[in-house]
Amino acid sequence: MTRKLTFLCISCEFKGKEFISALHALGHRVYLVTADRFRNENWPYEHIEEAFYMPDEDGRQWNIEFLISGTAHIFRQHYIDKIIALDDYDVSKVALLREEFRSPGMGQTTGRHFFDKLAMRMIAKENNIRIPRFTGIFNDDHIRSFFNQSEGPWLVKPRMDAGALGIRKLQSEEDFWRWNADHYERRHKFLIEEYKPGAVYHVDALFKNYKSIFTRSSQYLQPPYDVAHGGGVFRSHTLDVNDKESKALEKLNNQLLKAFKLNFGASHSEFIRNNDDGEFYFLETSARVGGAHLADMVEAATGLNLWAEWARLEASILTGEEYVLPHIKNQNAGILTTLSRFEYPDYSSFDDPAICWRMNKKYHIGLIFRDDSRYRILELLDQYTDKIRQEYHTTVPLKE
Repeated sequence: MTRKLTFLCISCEFKGKEFISALHALGHRVYLVTADRFRNENWPYEHIEEAFYMPDEDGRQWNIEFLISGTAHIFRQHYIDKIIALDDYDVSKVALLREEFRSPGMGQTTGRHFFDKLAMRMIAKENNIRIPRFTGIFNDDHIRSFFNQSEGPWLVKPRMDAGALGIRKLQSEEDFWRWNADHYERRHKFLIEEYKPGAVYHVDALFKNYKSIFTRSSQYLQPPYDVAHGGGVFRSHTLDVNDKESKALEKLNNQLLKAFKLNFGASHSEFIRNNDDGEFYFLETSARVGGAHLADMVEAATGLNLWAEWARLEASILTGEEYVLPHIKNQNAGILTTLSRFEYPDYSSFDDPAICWRMNKKYHIGLIFRDDSRYRILELLDQYTDKIRQEYHTTVPLKE
C-alpha cells in the first residue's frame, strides 16, 4: 500500500486546484497556505485538510518570519513530506522554507535560477545558451560600458517580478539615467537587456531525471509585453509537434533546464526568435505550470492536465512508484483572453464547434479553440478577436 504523504502547498494567487485535487485522489493529505484575500475563492476545500491565510496588501508580499513560524506549527502535528510553490512569487518563499526545515526540493541557490531573472541570464550565459546582451545594475562604470558595447533599444526589468510588470523600454542611455533618478535606492533589484524584436514562444514541459517526458511548444500571437503595455488581446496557439520550430524549441528547452538543474517537475519557459538573425534567444523560465490559462490550452490540444500530472510526478518521486505518462493526443489549440467591459459577458453568440472552453471570471472574456488544423485555429483566433474587440474589449492601466 502506498504511504500516505503530506504536502504543504504555498500559493499567493488563486491557482493549482487541479494539483491539490490530484494529490487528494492519490490518497495524500494537502495543507494550503494562501493570501487572505483568496480565502473565498473556489478552492477544492473538500480535498484540503486545512487552509491557512496570510495577511498581505497585494497577495504577494508576505511576512516571511510569520510564514516560517506558521509552518513550524503545522510540522509539530503533521510531518510535511514536501513543500510546493504553486506560483512564481512563491518559489523564493518555498526555497527558504525548504532550507529552514531541511525539506526535499530546490533550496535557495538552485531555486533562485527560477525566480531571479538576472540569475537566469547568468546561468544561461555560462552554459552557452543564446540570450540578449544584459547586465546587472550595480556599478555605474559597468552600466556605462554596457551601453557603449550594446545596441538599443533596451529593456529595464525587475529581477523578481513575473510577466510584464515593471518593465520599461529605453531608447537611449539618457533614458536610463532618468529612470535611475526615480529608482536609485532599488535599482539593484533590476537588470537591463537588449530588446530583440521578434516572435515570442513558450514551451510547457514535465521533467524527470533531468529529461523531458512531455513537451509542447506554442507561440504568442503578440508578445506579452506588448499586450500588457499596449492593451491588446492576449493570444497564443500550439505549434504542430513535428514543426521545425517545435523540434528546435524542445531541444533548446531540454538544454536549458538541464543547465538549470531541474531534476523533476513542471516548467514554463519563454524564447524569442529574433527578426534580424532568425535565431532563438532565451527570455525566462520557471519551475511551475504556466499561468494565464495556458495549461488549459495545452490540455485542450493534448488531453494532459499539467497541474494534475505535476502532482502525480511529485508523489511518485517520494513514494518510489513508477510514473507513467498518460496517452497524449496530437491536436492543436489556441487561446484568447482579455478584459471585458461587462461583469459577466454573454457567450451565447460564441457557438463555433471548435470552442472547448469559456472563461468564467468577472470582467474577463476568453475562449480556447481545439482543432486538428493549426491554420484553422489561427483563423478562429483572428475571427473571434475582431468580434471581442468590437463588442466586449476594454483596458485599464497596467498596475506596477
